[in-house]
Amino acid sequence: MFELLVISGKGGTGKTSLVGALAMLAKNKVLVDCDVDAPDLHLLLHPEEESSNEFWGGYKASINIERCTRCGLCEEACRFEAIKDFRIHPVFCEGCGVCFRLCPVGAVEFKQLAVGYWYISRTNFGPLVHARLGVGEENSGKLVTVVRQAARNLARERGLNLIIIDGPPGIGCPVISSLTGVSLALVVTEPTVAGKHDLERVINLARHFRVPTVIAINKFDLALEKSEEIEKYCAQQGLEIVGKIPFDEEVNRALSRGQSFLTVKHSKAACAVTSLWEKLQVRLGS
Repeated sequence: MFELLVISGKGGTGKTSLVGALAMLAKNKVLVDCDVDAPDLHLLLHPEEESSNEFWGGYKASINIERCTRCGLCEEACRFEAIKDFRIHPVFCEGCGVCFRLCPVGAVEFKQLAVGYWYISRTNFGPLVHARLGVGEENSGKLVTVVRQAARNLARERGLNLIIIDGPPGIGCPVISSLTGVSLALVVTEPTVAGKHDLERVINLARHFRVPTVIAINKFDLALEKSEEIEKYCAQQGLEIVGKIPFDEEVNRALSRGQSFLTVKHSKAACAVTSLWEKLQVRLGS
């Protein structure tokens, strides 16, 4: 089973748009949206939900007023200032459990909560596994792990040999959970100062976890000097650039309609992505 992860060092590089295009080109695959904090792949794929599952990922404390003796130990110990007037504000509570352990009369309850949902859906391009974390909730890395495992199980059940993952931007915990153990990482960057800087960060992260990496430069023709700078950097690092996607106004028009830009005839970007996919297939061994 081959797992292709599409990531970027920063948001807004066109990563999800590219995954939406690959969804149309690839066959026999499971699609995964691992950006559980701000998922948007569904906006392009228009999934129909088949199953919904609760994600139990964190703990919150609460005070049983009837048992509370108002000693004040919990409020004094809470470094997040979540306790006031012997009540715990659920938004400020970080679930550390200090108040639960300190309470001499056991008045603090410490329960695990459902903080999000993960779904299996069907689309016109194959099954999609995706999720949504609750507003302000944590453990996004753990939810990514749940989503990836569900995708693997689904691929085995249906005899599919490819998983395409739309990863979160950046280099944080959900990115690490998306990156570890994949077959290949496709890093999407853009010809800007921030784009190159964050490209370097995500490449270093991929190297740390020994994940093979290839590069795509999106809207490369908007700043040719910066694109050349990125190409030189990749050559120095021994990284293959599998695609240089030109700026194409048809892309924005298609996305505004909730469609992949591959549906647009004579699109320069669509031609470039088709060529990119042909190069990726060599890596896939197909």
